[in-house]
Amino acid sequence: MTVRQASREAPAHVDLLGGGVAAACCAHLLGSAGIACHWQRGTRGAVPALMLSDPARTLLRDVMDAPTLFENNARIERRVVVWGGGEPVTMPHGAVMLGAGDLELPGTQAPDTGRANTKASFTIHTDAPPPGAGMTRFGDRRGETVPVTLREAADARTCWIEAVESGWMFMIPSGDEGRGWLLAIGGPLSQLLGESRHLAARVEQDGTPPRSFDTTPRMLDVFCAQDWLACGSRSMAFDPICGDGTALAVRQALLVSAIVRAAHEGEDTDALFGHYRAMMIAAMRRHLRLCAQFYASGGEGAWWQAQRAAIAEGFVACTALLEHEPEPRFVLDGTRLIRKGSTQ
Repeated sequence: MTVRQASREAPAHVDLLGGGVAAACCAHLLGSAGIACHWQRGTRGAVPALMLSDPARTLLRDVMDAPTLFENNARIERRVVVWGGGEPVTMPHGAVMLGAGDLELPGTQAPDTGRANTKASFTIHTDAPPPGAGMTRFGDRRGETVPVTLREAADARTCWIEAVESGWMFMIPSGDEGRGWLLAIGGPLSQLLGESRHLAARVEQDGTPPRSFDTTPRMLDVFCAQDWLACGSRSMAFDPICGDGTALAVRQALLVSAIVRAAHEGEDTDALFGHYRAMMIAAMRRHLRLCAQFYASGGEGAWWQAQRAAIAEGFVACTALLEHEPEPRFVLDGTRLIRKGSTQ
């Protein structure tokens, strides 16, 4: 029996495996469309701190039907950038700070509406991908982060970005008075602080060992097959320099949910999956183009040159992959996916 046949003969039912923003958005969107979910929530380490831009927050609010989401969180009003050996440049910035647990979105504790031990028409993975799904990495950019005390009162509403010889650093206030997080991408945090002309003097560490994390742009080799789809940060991740990671997870969930809905309404599954693959590869290629603009002027050391080379190779690889995918045949109309040219 095909997915299309099953959709006509049984109530729609999806297994949702994992946690995070993508899972919460999928559960909400599918539930709103009348598609039941059996949600097996994953276990993830809490994100210590996250800066959510105003456009990303607006997107998340719209998708989750939560107009007051994060309205009381501490705001970031300024961004100071020190790039390519230049002097600090201050510009307006609009974002809110999220602490550990703040991404527990409305509805994430709702009971499952699906049927356990019942064959689902689709399985959506937001944590570990299905067995055999490999990951393509575009470079190798590691990071470290530590909590810090802010020495300047003005930094409570300011984020800082500073490029140095061996990488770049990002300082964000945590929302707690006088506290923040310092992220180092490239060399060890201690090395980057030693090369700093500005941030090193503005923060004080408390002796907490740095936590390591992966900032390399990466994506699954296979996003979907047969009766499963993958979305969220475990399927595709962006370099934090773009500040678009959470918005990416929301957009993926929006598209995956629309694909599942369209399939249950009788649309061709192969065409829908081809559309998803093409859109994800194109999203990564756009991200690498954006990264190229930042990394072109950050520095001239060996680390910067290696990143520029990896980004260029990744862009070429994504272009080659897109040549084997059909032109997108669908467009999002709100939360529904319809064929281009359709009058629906």
